[in-house]
Amino acid sequence: MRDPAGRNHQQFAPYQGRRELVREVDPVEIEGEALDAAPRRLALPPRKPGQTRASLTIPPIPEDAASTTLQGPRKGRGATINPPNRFDTHAAAPFDDGWQTLLPDLGELPPLATTLIRDATRSAISYNQSPDIGFDRAVNSYRGCEHGCVYCYARPSHAYLGYSPGLDFETKLLFKPDIAELLEKELRKPTYVPRPIALGSNTDPYQPIERTMKLTRSVLEVMDRFNHPVTIVTKSAGVLHDADILHRLAERNLVRVYISVTTLDPNLARRMEPRAAAPARRLQAIEELTRAGVPTAVLAAPMIPALNDAEMERILEAASRAGARQGGYILLRLPHELKQIFETWLQQHFPDRAKHVLELIRETRAGGLNDSRFGQRFTGTGVYADLLSKRFTRAARRWGIDTREELDCSLFAAPSDGKAGTSESQLSLF
Repeated sequence: MRDPAGRNHQQFAPYQGRRELVREVDPVEIEGEALDAAPRRLALPPRKPGQTRASLTIPPIPEDAASTTLQGPRKGRGATINPPNRFDTHAAAPFDDGWQTLLPDLGELPPLATTLIRDATRSAISYNQSPDIGFDRAVNSYRGCEHGCVYCYARPSHAYLGYSPGLDFETKLLFKPDIAELLEKELRKPTYVPRPIALGSNTDPYQPIERTMKLTRSVLEVMDRFNHPVTIVTKSAGVLHDADILHRLAERNLVRVYISVTTLDPNLARRMEPRAAAPARRLQAIEELTRAGVPTAVLAAPMIPALNDAEMERILEAASRAGARQGGYILLRLPHELKQIFETWLQQHFPDRAKHVLELIRETRAGGLNDSRFGQRFTGTGVYADLLSKRFTRAARRWGIDTREELDCSLFAAPSDGKAGTSESQLSLF
């Protein structure tokens, strides 16, 4: 790890209330930093007898050197580029000045380490008034997501924090260490009216750093004590680590877990969502949660034309056989910088079908790559989108996952904080 002062730490350390930036140790990255710190010298051929330095012939620069970017597939990462923040007025681009200074960087790129940054936000619950979303409030313990799903609609939100929605989104992660305390404070307000709180509406609550941080678990513990309904959306089997709390909530009809299954093809999943659980592991999570009495649903999302949409029926069938009781789907969305990120990824991983995929997306998005209108942004428009909707309706009905069940909000009650009991016990002495 490396703190803002540049000091190296030899092991990953939990936040422990610290405010500084912490990093994972990456031997390849450390080696790269050592190389970057050393002065770069142009490799020149040895001088012949009587030859002056000025008369040396410099090797020609490859024709494609100037057009080659420093971005590309990174091991374990989804996005292949790091586009500029749309709010920045200036952007930097690599440029070869004729001295071959870029050539050492044009080879295979080293892995990127994950950076953790303390989020000083003083609120836990975020509210929305969107008419096409089934919840009006959410809690996100993390911002940015290490799963690295290249299609993630939440990527553009990283620009509000001053970072790129590309590689920054999956490598620069913000966490809220006091999220549980903030949530409890808000739930205790006399004016608070309970409605289901969504976990995972922006970034996955069970991404890899949850294993260390356990912030999602702390939020669920608050929900459990307050008898507050909660929904969870994740593509991680890490949700099973909290099966004990989820079981208690399920006994009071206070929880529903939505497992996102994008594809059943492990090779495609590895390219689209490199650090998420394998498809088979997600189906296993549905099965184990169902066995624990936790109501579980499946989200076939997003459906990408000519890439994974042919799997919709098989995904719903597999999830139903695993125990899912509800289902849903969402058509691919490409807001803001996500258009460039997804198109570049598509060209690099599927050059043979990239043009066809983009044409079908435009067909469902009124000629563009995105349509943000309420009521249409999740399902799209046109013949192709209508067919996808009908396919889902038929498959969901066939496999019995077309039901809708409401969570119970009537049990909500703020637990005693202990102060009243202490006062009463003291008065009883007189």
